[in-house]
Formats: sequence, C-alpha cells, structure tokens
Amino acid sequence: MKGFEALLETVKNCSMKKLAVAVAQDDAVLGAVKEAKKRGIADAVLVGDADKINAIAKEMGEDISEFEIIDVKDDYEAALTAVKLVHDGKADMYMKGVIDTKGFLKSVLDKEVGLRTGKPLSHVCLFEIEGYDKIFFLTDVAFIPYPTLEDKVGIINNTVEIAHACGIECPKVAPLAAVEVVNPKMPATVEAAELTKMNEEGKITGCIVDGPLSMDLAIDPEAARHKGATGRKIVGDADILLFPDIHAGNLVYKTLVHTAKVKNGNVLTGTKAPVILTSRSDDMETKINSIAVAAIVAEKLK
Repeated sequence: MKGFEALLETVKNCSMKKLAVAVAQDDAVLGAVKEAKKRGIADAVLVGDADKINAIAKEMGEDISEFEIIDVKDDYEAALTAVKLVHDGKADMYMKGVIDTKGFLKSVLDKEVGLRTGKPLSHVCLFEIEGYDKIFFLTDVAFIPYPTLEDKVGIINNTVEIAHACGIECPKVAPLAAVEVVNPKMPATVEAAELTKMNEEGKITGCIVDGPLSMDLAIDPEAARHKGATGRKIVGDADILLFPDIHAGNLVYKTLVHTAKVKNGNVLTGTKAPVILTSRSDDMETKINSIAVAAIVAEKLK
C-alpha cells in the first residue's frame, strides 16, 4: 500500500458502507461524512441533537437532507443509539462525533448494545509520510497505556488484520525499543524478543516479527546497513511499528502530525465492527481517511 490515494482507490472496489455517527453536531464531522458520501465511501446516519446538526449544516452552507438524522439530545444516549445501529447490523461502522472519548468508549464496551468481541481493543494509526513510499501502521498510541506481553500479542493480531485488509499480505512488525539488542534491564527489549520467538514458533501468524529494533533500524535501510544489521528480518522496511507503551507511541504520533508533511487515518480495532476514533482537532482529511480505512476493514469483515 503506497499511500492514501491507493487506499482510496481500493475503497472504490468496496460496496457503499453505512456509518453511524455518535453526537454528530460538529462541522468537521459533517464535512467528512458529506465528502465520504460524495466519494461513494459511506452513507451516514447522524445521531445527536437534530436542531444543532441542522444549524451547523446551515452555517456551513451544506445540504444534509440526504442523511437520516436521529434526534437524541443527551450525548451518551445518542452514543448508545448510534452504536446499537452497528450492533444490530443496520450500520457497518461506528464514528465518534463531539462526545468525549470516555463516553464514546463506554458505549463501544456496553454489554447490551456495544461491539465487544472478547478480544483486546487497540488503536491503529495509518501514516503516509513524505519521503517514504509506503504507509506505516503505528500502534498503540491512544488506548492501552502500558501493554503487557499478552496485550502486545493482541495488538499485533489486531493490526495485522488491518494491514491484510489494506492489501499487505505479510506485514513486517517491528517491536520498538531504544536499542536493538536484548538487555535484561530494559523490559521492552525482553518482550520484543519474546514476540519474535512467538512468531517463529507459529503463535503469532500472518506477519514477520523482528525485535527488538530501534526506530532507525525499523524504518531506514541505510541506517541498518551502516549498523551492520542487514542480516535482520527487518532491514529498514517495517510496515507495523509496535510501541512499548502509550508514551512512546503518542509522542511519535504528535511529532509526526505537527512537524512533518503527513496524511493519516485512525481506527479502533478488536471490535465487532470498525470504530472510527479521531480527535476533535483532527482535520477533515484525517476523518475522511479514517472512514476509508474503516470501510476497507468492514468489507474484509463482511
């Protein structure tokens, strides 16, 4: 997968999806669902305060009469209404509007109408970075603060499913650390080696795992050659960057967003259906990219 343009081309081969939006009274969200419908990616059901939704659309100069609007004034009740549409198979994807993240995730995990599967949930960010000819999958940067070894297995499995859906048959997974050798005093390196061993033993499948790896060895072939690491299974050509904890992941994520020329999209995984969990500060392009990724995953799940 070379970039988001290629990914958006892939979406054209998918059937039109239905998106349920929780608390949809937001200009960036309305702009994104409008554009997603225009591009044939997804139709949407807008759940939230209908008066505010229509007022915002009017201010934007947008006609949203093509979308179904379900009027629910209370934010959390709106989230439960929206997620139930996905739970009941009336929508394919679930998207966060202007509800707070805690309330949104509570609806995802609701025992009656949520999207639990029994698998661990994790967050995957897809990044197209100027100067690189591939999409990187960053995980987990927003959901699991201090993943255990078992959590990391789940994160890898979740992310590999996303990579497969995006057309990468055997993604290369780099469990990242500050160094590329095992140091008993650095737990991240020990767990990275264990994940590599589990992959070699067939306990983690559908991918190649090689760790521990420093960031430069994971993404820069020249650095790998310079350090004499050309015998590794990953030589600067990783697809999935697995971070040791949320601090490392979130710092890299925000550094890329605020200092580099990038395109990105985000999706929550491990759920019954794709969940689009973007920040209120994310621009419309990021929201559209996230909807596109979710549509591709929904097609794969179907």
